[in-house]
Amino acid sequence: MPHAVGLADIGSMPPGASLPALRTQVSGEVVWHTDRNHQVRIRLSEWIDHN
Repeated sequence: MPHAVGLADIGSMPPGASLPALRTQVSGEVVWHTDRNHQVRIRLSEWIDHN
């Protein structure tokens, strides 16, 4: 979907971590999506190992 919106799941953000800088390339796992408005919630790979 060309205009999909990816949202970082900040609930999995470890204490003391900071959000990635603008335009930083990130990777992660889609943990939720909705077809209605083409949004996906992504758990960032760099945060997965800290939980």
